[in-house]
Order: sequence, then C-alpha cells, then structure tokens
Amino acid sequence: MRIAIFSDTFLPQVNGVTNTLSKMKEYMDEKGIEYRFFVPGERTEGNYFGSIISFQSMNFFLYPECKLALPSYQRVKINLDKFQPHLIHLVTPFSLGLMGLKYARDHMVPLVTSYHTDFPQYLRYYNLQFFEKAVWHFFRWFHSFSQINFCPSRITLDQLKSNNISNLMIWSRGIDNKVFSPEKRSVAVREQYGLGKEIILLYVGRVAPEKGLDVLFDAAVSLNKKGINYKLLIVGDGPYKKQLEERNLPNVTFLGYKFGAELQMLYASADIFVFPSASETYGNVVLEAMASGLPVVAADAGGVKENLIQMYNGIAFAPGSPEKMAEAISRLIKDEDLRTGLANNARKYSLTKSWNEVFSNLFKNYQELMESSKITRSKYSA
Repeated sequence: MRIAIFSDTFLPQVNGVTNTLSKMKEYMDEKGIEYRFFVPGERTEGNYFGSIISFQSMNFFLYPECKLALPSYQRVKINLDKFQPHLIHLVTPFSLGLMGLKYARDHMVPLVTSYHTDFPQYLRYYNLQFFEKAVWHFFRWFHSFSQINFCPSRITLDQLKSNNISNLMIWSRGIDNKVFSPEKRSVAVREQYGLGKEIILLYVGRVAPEKGLDVLFDAAVSLNKKGINYKLLIVGDGPYKKQLEERNLPNVTFLGYKFGAELQMLYASADIFVFPSASETYGNVVLEAMASGLPVVAADAGGVKENLIQMYNGIAFAPGSPEKMAEAISRLIKDEDLRTGLANNARKYSLTKSWNEVFSNLFKNYQELMESSKITRSKYSA
C-alpha cells in the first residue's frame, strides 16, 4: 500500500493535527506501509529517506504558528509519478491540498480528505464572520471530490452534514497511555515552578481568542474573589498571550510551549485540567489530560463532548459562562473525594482509546476504498 498525505501543518509545529500525523507516521513505519508526506517547511530533523517532501511556506494569518505552503505542482507531479500512490489523503483544503486534489483527479487516484479545524467558527473570533458563507461554499466544493470525508467526532460530522458535505465518516483519535500517565507525577516539577500544596489547574493549548481563554480568566477572577487557593498554569503560546498577561492575575503562570517528558510530567503533576474552548473538532489535549489522571473541567461544546462524560471523568459547563466554569472548578477543589474519583475514571476511560485501533480502522477504510475503486475503473474501461 502506498499512501500520499498532503498537509499544511507538520512537525515541528505543535497542534493536534501534527500529533495525529506523527502517530500515523509511526504506525506506517511499524507496518511497513509506504508513504509520502507533502508538507510546508524545511525538514532538518532526522533522516526521512525522501518520504517527506517539503515546500517553502508563509505564516497563515489566523494562525501565525502554522504555515501555508507555496508548492510547485510540477514538483508534486514528479514525486507522485515516481511514487505511484494507491490513495491520496488531503489533510488540508489549502495550497498543498489543492495540489493533491488536482493530481488525484487528473490521474484517477482514490481520494479521501479529513476535516481537522473549524475555520468557519474561528472567523467569528477575529471579526471575519462575513467570510463564513464563502468558506462553507469553498469547503463544499473541495470535499465534493472525495470518496470519504473523515472527521474526528460525531458533533463535527453532524456540523459538516448540516452544511451539505457528504460521504462522511468518523476517524477518531487515540492516546498513548504509557507516554501520558499518572505515574509521571513529579514533586520535583512542582518545586521547579514554585508550586506548593495548593491545587494546580492546568491549561494546555494555543493561546488564542478562539480557545475561550477570557472565560477561564474571568472564572479565575471569580475564584480569587472567593479566596479559593489554587494556581493556574498556562502551557502554550499564541497571539492572545500578551492581552492575558496584562490582566496580571497573581496566581497565573505562563510557561510557553512544553514538549516531551516535561509536558508529560506537567500533566501528571497538576490536579485539574481546565479547557474553556467551544471550537474544538476533537480536543486531543483533553484525552492527554485524562490519560495523565486529571479530571477535566471543559465547555460542553464541540469535539470535547466526544470524550467528556459528565460527572464520570469531568464536569462540563455551559459554553461561554465564567460563572459555571468557576463553580465547577470550585466544586472539584473543595471535594477531594469527587476529584479523586473523576481522576481515576478519566484514566480508566483513556485506557479504552488505542492509537493502534484508530489507525487499524483507518487503513481498513483505505483498503476497502482502493478495492472498490479498482472495480469501478474496470467497469469504465470494459
């Protein structure tokens, strides 16, 4: 099996898409599946033996940390003519995705796409909502060519269906329960960041308007007024960081991006994961927190609902409500038994989420599509 994947985000960029693609690469390496990634940026880390073809890129205006590639179709065509892919998977609707789409159509290669980011909703957070109708029109056109349009959660599938996108199928997400584990809780990490015995709230993600961080910070102000003892750690970076820092909350610490073992220990060394975003298509960080043994307080919206089970592994609150978020956090801080019970259940739940099963299902869908495409082509050529 030979798979060509087109994405406008890839390592070393940090987001849910790159995490999924990294795990996908590991799976293909393990199974001996041939692949080519067409991605932005120069690859300098590791020896990829030509399996990753990169292109010059520029920052995407809504996501300065993410890139928009400036691809040459001729270079794409030369590489794919040599590789002869059995299937093309488009992870982006933008520049590289359009290159992959053209090649797939011109050469009758089976085509799938996946929807990862809720760009139409993001536009509202940047006062660009007047583009929303045009964006959905473009997405309907782009996804109309795919035999399968994958999405990460049921709520995202329903959203795409309501916007007249068809051929939908769920491609879920998994977690490595050895990488993210309560066993990585570290007294040394807490001491490193000057954390005492108070309850540690943790946010991990992009620091941007669409993540609903004003809701979290308003909730923090409410907790402070009530004299509740806690510290909030913000792990991540983004365009909204400066505005949040200017709020000068005394018990909030910005740590920037963290990776690998340090990030894993931060998860496990916290006590409650807080996530106010109402715009997630899945919410990988929620699953990472659960695997690390943290109860989750998150907005009852978007792809987060795929994993958060009310009063089992976390507490969901009304989206956009600082009061309800503060109430949920306060409840967990005050009730140690509830906090411990939800934490144990969160870990137990994460153990049911296997990357191997996720990718096994994905490649089964690939195989079935390739076989059906062969039959269809043979009918046309008969």
